[in-house]
Amino acid sequence: MSSRKELKIFTGNANPALAGEIAQYLGVSVGAAKVNRFSDGEIQVKINESVRGADVFIVQPTSQPVNEHLMELLVMVDAVRRASARRITAVLPYYGYARQDRKTRARDPITAKLVANLLTASGARRVITMDLHAGQIQGFFDIPVDHLPGVPILAQYFIQQKLKDVVVVSPDLGGVTRARDLAERIGAPIAIIDKRRPEPNVAEIMNIIGDIEGRQVIMIDDIIDTAGTIAQGAAALKNWGASEIYVCCTHPVLSGPAVQRLQEAPVKEVLVTNTIPVPPEKMFDKMKLLSVAPLLGEAIIRIHEDLSVSKLFDNK
Repeated sequence: MSSRKELKIFTGNANPALAGEIAQYLGVSVGAAKVNRFSDGEIQVKINESVRGADVFIVQPTSQPVNEHLMELLVMVDAVRRASARRITAVLPYYGYARQDRKTRARDPITAKLVANLLTASGARRVITMDLHAGQIQGFFDIPVDHLPGVPILAQYFIQQKLKDVVVVSPDLGGVTRARDLAERIGAPIAIIDKRRPEPNVAEIMNIIGDIEGRQVIMIDDIIDTAGTIAQGAAALKNWGASEIYVCCTHPVLSGPAVQRLQEAPVKEVLVTNTIPVPPEKMFDKMKLLSVAPLLGEAIIRIHEDLSVSKLFDNK
């Protein structure tokens, strides 16, 4: 690749291991940069190599602590912009604040749009992200957004497991499109858990639409946060006669009681990706981690060489 020397990968403190994997896939080194704190907690960024005229990709999921990691990303983008980078792409494997994407009550903020404005104002000229909680967030940006699905990675794993008599289950009505995508890729029917949510992070199971009795079930979601939805869903599926239950998601946020709930749930395996780093204390026997580095690396190559990114997902 003739212009490979101009491609540079940088990372903040959110997920340096993933940035390292992506750089390895691309055959480059992670750029020399330090992201520290001043004594009062303000973010200090030092870019220790030239980026003049370079195509810069900054890998930084805005995961916990969200505000720290978001601010690191904004300051890094500003630093390389002022250092005359030719183009700056913010690579957010996980886009924080995505759940605040519309006004559901009076005087609610739309924080997903605010974050899009901040990224654009800082100097980012393109965004790569994965499995946005709401697809319309792409339209909150006035710059190109490459929205990569995590489903193909999850589907590949399940195809290799050669499961028999499988049903893909969406834990709510909002996730039906995602469940259908996975079902099509592995050649399975879908079922839906119909529930209502009286308040945030409190889910109430109502009914299961579809036939799951005696079958292996894969429950898919974009995010596992407190795991309340998943734990309740798994219990309901078991009661309705599922033989084995697999759980998968793209973003393992795993806050609060999530790990304990997943360990206690009647689940055979929890499959997640490394868009967000999972610290050792949150890993447990039933959890399996898949890497998104090859997918993000391929997308970065295609953007760098002005090729189509959507071609990556044409073949189901």
